[in-house]
Amino acid sequence: MSSILRQHAEEQFASELEELIKQDKNVKPQNWQLSPQAVVTYLVGGKLSNGFEITPKYIGSRRLMEIAVATLTTDRALLLYGLPGTAKSWVSEHIAAAIAGDSTMVVQGTAGTGEEAVRYGWNYARLLSAGPVIDAIVETPVMRAMKDGKIVRVEELTRISSDVQDTLITILSEKTLPIPELNTEVQAVKGFNLIATANNRDKGVNELSSALKRRFNTVILPVPSSMDEEIAIVQQRVSGFSKAMELPIERPILEEIQRIVTIFRELRAGVSIDGKAKLKSPSGTLSTAEAISVMNSGLSLAYHFGDGSLKADDIASGVIGAVIKDPVQDKIVWQEYLETVVKQRDGWKDIYRACRDHV
Repeated sequence: MSSILRQHAEEQFASELEELIKQDKNVKPQNWQLSPQAVVTYLVGGKLSNGFEITPKYIGSRRLMEIAVATLTTDRALLLYGLPGTAKSWVSEHIAAAIAGDSTMVVQGTAGTGEEAVRYGWNYARLLSAGPVIDAIVETPVMRAMKDGKIVRVEELTRISSDVQDTLITILSEKTLPIPELNTEVQAVKGFNLIATANNRDKGVNELSSALKRRFNTVILPVPSSMDEEIAIVQQRVSGFSKAMELPIERPILEEIQRIVTIFRELRAGVSIDGKAKLKSPSGTLSTAEAISVMNSGLSLAYHFGDGSLKADDIASGVIGAVIKDPVQDKIVWQEYLETVVKQRDGWKDIYRACRDHV
């Protein structure tokens, strides 16, 4: 068992990538370790010709993954867009791992991300002693990806201020990074491209300029379309978490996953699964990622402070924390849902009591 808390995708799934590389007979774009078809197989899973099983990393529309991967074979960058918790970062990491064998070239977008985090910075000690020379430049992930012909990821692009965003325009259109201080430039090697992610909850924060939008092909990642799909996603990710954290699962956890996913889907949709009860929706997103987090927290509680068997009381606080973001309005929404839906549902008395006692 690795002592690393969270391995990069290319390390965690190294055996799958290795097998795909061996079996891949399709044409690979320059500096790609896999063909586009094999990259999609890595993402959505499948069985290879020798019987080797590739686990799905993205459970959803295969066509969306085909469009995303095909975009990266062109001169346009890829923007993964959608609600928080729809696996945008997860997908971008795995695409980079499959294409380049390296998902670590990342720029994390925040309100404080400056131009030097996107283009390049300076080693000021070297700059003072030797002046503006090439050795004084501090390379960014963008610059390294351009030099090596790899994929760079920009997380939360719309959190970055507009003037910093626009430093990407020349990089994406001309495939060059000018260094005016040295009267030179870095030219991108074939294989270079960029994957950005953005939340539609951030719409209006730092809108992309029309010039920058034209450099991207946008793929919208939706919330899981069906209950079964969302349950499968949560089950897969929770299983991976339990293995990584060495938390033994004393009994099947599918029942608790089903209940959490049902609660989240009903509150998101504003109607009960059977369509009989109209519900108010809370202010939070209640995403699949939050359902995974609630389950992981519950498993940890059960293992460290219980008998190892996951119970309703272990997940109640996590569910309430995910639902009640506004302590006034969301609390009312949650209490109404408890009384009108959860209390009336067969087999849910334990979770009703646990949630009622925690509010």
